[in-house]
Amino acid sequence: MKQPFPFTAIVGQAAMKQAMVLTAVDPGIGGVLVFGDRGTGKSTAVRALAALLPPIRVIEGSPTNAETLEDQPAWADPRADVTAEVPTPVVDLPLGATEDRVTGALDIERALTQGVKAFEPGLLARANRGYLYIDEVNLLEDHIVDLLLDVAQSGENVIEREGLSIRHDARFVLVGSGNPEEGELRPQLLDRFGLSVEVRSPDDIEERIEVIRRRAAFDTDRAAFLRKWAAEDAALREAILAARARLADVATPDATLRDCAQLCVALGSDGLRGELTLLRTARAQAAYEGAPAVTRAHLRAVAPMALSHRLRRDPLDEAGSSTRVTRMADDVLA
Repeated sequence: MKQPFPFTAIVGQAAMKQAMVLTAVDPGIGGVLVFGDRGTGKSTAVRALAALLPPIRVIEGSPTNAETLEDQPAWADPRADVTAEVPTPVVDLPLGATEDRVTGALDIERALTQGVKAFEPGLLARANRGYLYIDEVNLLEDHIVDLLLDVAQSGENVIEREGLSIRHDARFVLVGSGNPEEGELRPQLLDRFGLSVEVRSPDDIEERIEVIRRRAAFDTDRAAFLRKWAAEDAALREAILAARARLADVATPDATLRDCAQLCVALGSDGLRGELTLLRTARAQAAYEGAPAVTRAHLRAVAPMALSHRLRRDPLDEAGSSTRVTRMADDVLA
């Protein structure tokens, strides 16, 4: 398998890279929604981050990337306790995928030839312990998106049909990308994504030139380019692993909880998902920076990506949602 473009070699797009790194530190933050122009590195970043992360150890032949026999579902075959290291999985979900293709379904071939009811796993099984990537997620049928978000939040896929009752682990980071000009997600679905960022084509000529230079170097001599960026990718990998180890020890002062609540009330966000995601993301940011506790600086750093997609539309405010969150965070968390 060809090695993807190095994550640290991606030019610009700081917010997108920050969001993806933080979900690597704490996958429980939830999915990442990336909206913006075509050709801005959205799919490149997902594959690059997955390749940068350490390989995972799985039971050979496991349909759900199970690490141990205890994790291997009872319906899986084989159940031999032979393990191997494989790259962190990245599974693409095509727009035309049916619900059976996504969740899994009855294995018709075995039912007809052997007369037994057997389960054929779907894309959610393959994505377990990795990433599920949906390009143009805003064009995907709403009931499929809703299903994916439910599974991503629970970490388990449950199928009950044709007399079968099947469940298996489905812990993955859901990454959706799209162009807002081609349609928007319903607010109810937007709110279910953990983080949301906007990406734009760079306006700076020098930055565009650097993008072209690095891509041309990668296409011309992939091996040499990968060697050049190997140290930077390795350093980021170690930083993510160190942040994971520190995450449980990051302190959350009561004042931080008050700041989260006050900011979300000031922004008028519905429900409590905003506060919970903001706090969890700020903890990941603090762990990544090696800080012992969450501070207002961490909240300000992640507030736009955690809250911008949860705002009600304000026809009298021409500023973008990220700008509104930044402006309010500066006022509330001054």
